[in-house]
Amino acid sequence: MATIHPTAIVNPGAELGESVSVDAYAIVRAGVRIGEGTRIGPHCVIEGRTTIGRDNKVFQFCSLGAAPQDKKYAGEPTELHIGDRNTIREFCTFNLGTAQDAGVTRLGDDNWVMAYVHLAHDCQVGSKTIFANNAALAGHVHVGDWVILGGYTSVHQFARIGAHAMTGMGTVLTQDVPPFATVAGNPPQARGFNLEGLKRRGFSPERVAAVKQMHRLIFRSGLTLDAARAGLGEIAEKLPEAKADVDTMAAFLAQSTRGIVR
Repeated sequence: MATIHPTAIVNPGAELGESVSVDAYAIVRAGVRIGEGTRIGPHCVIEGRTTIGRDNKVFQFCSLGAAPQDKKYAGEPTELHIGDRNTIREFCTFNLGTAQDAGVTRLGDDNWVMAYVHLAHDCQVGSKTIFANNAALAGHVHVGDWVILGGYTSVHQFARIGAHAMTGMGTVLTQDVPPFATVAGNPPQARGFNLEGLKRRGFSPERVAAVKQMHRLIFRSGLTLDAARAGLGEIAEKLPEAKADVDTMAAFLAQSTRGIVR
């Protein structure tokens, strides 16, 4: 059975899995679903059509599932989905989606989300990311797996950040960040690629070499983006073990509509 503190308010219309705990003065409204093993800290407010998976740790004073900060929102039945084993620290705010997009804001699995992080409506965040304090995503932002956002990173609406990318503290993103890239500043500039992160994740020397070649081609060659994209195939031919990484980069660049940080 779920453990609910006597001062917490849990609506009978909420669904709580076994071994869920809800701490003092937290509020869980109707329509919320929380999976087994998840802990909701004191003074949190969980509302809307919010689904939280298993074994999450939600620290005190978080607001999850509130209406989006979008003047067009008219009460449509949109949702917030949070996966499994996430750590969500103090004062985070994750909003519902909107009818103008997929209608769902998503956070994947095994993410480490520090204090004061904001996920606006319709954001799509992958798994195994790290968001440092005060990172803020505007609406419709897409973030790939293994991304690291430095503290106070701000991301413009509709921007996309590719897998394994990393931002420095205080970075302001108005364009897309390709996979594997490290960017920093306001306006941001590409500083390199996430070499240490790739090594920690078990990338082979051949895969790291391919990422290095892609970085040089896109950011250091002086070529136009279209010309750089055309050269990606040669890297895959030379280093076939890294073909999936090259395909990831090619697909990201093909889908970019805001341009990329260079």
